[in-house]
Amino acid sequence: MTAPAENRPTSYGQVSLAVIMRSAEANLAGNIHGGEIVKLADSTAGAVSARHVGGQTVTAALDEMAFLQPVHVGDIVHTYGQVNWVGRTSLEVGVRIEAQPHSDPTAAGLHVASAYFVMVAIHADGSPREVPQLLLETETDHRRWREAEIRRAHRLAKREEILRSRGH
Repeated sequence: MTAPAENRPTSYGQVSLAVIMRSAEANLAGNIHGGEIVKLADSTAGAVSARHVGGQTVTAALDEMAFLQPVHVGDIVHTYGQVNWVGRTSLEVGVRIEAQPHSDPTAAGLHVASAYFVMVAIHADGSPREVPQLLLETETDHRRWREAEIRRAHRLAKREEILRSRGH
């Protein structure tokens, strides 16, 4: 097994993407399908996690996605992602999604959704591999780490409860 790369600061893996929303991604009401927003967020999480680990990652879970506002055809969607927490082979990536009307470049981005992805680093054969640890740089990084640990604890407790209910 290969040793993970040296530890990396939160700023190392930060990624932002921007996409103009087209009518092909819209529903009959002219709003962009939630699945398209999830796909953009997942692509961002994949770029962030691959950058942090220095290799391939896969999405293990979408822990939470909150849709706050609709996105419309023509909006420019910006996604911002960073690593919030790392374990031995997995990491949580938080993604913020904002939309800006294409007709008004001076308009502030409207926060439309947030998501938390659990990503797993893998070797070429698909087996999990260790990830670099995360160097927290700011108080916000420390807060994100603490909140990610709460989400992880809830995810693990839910899994245990489901297994218990199945008699395992």
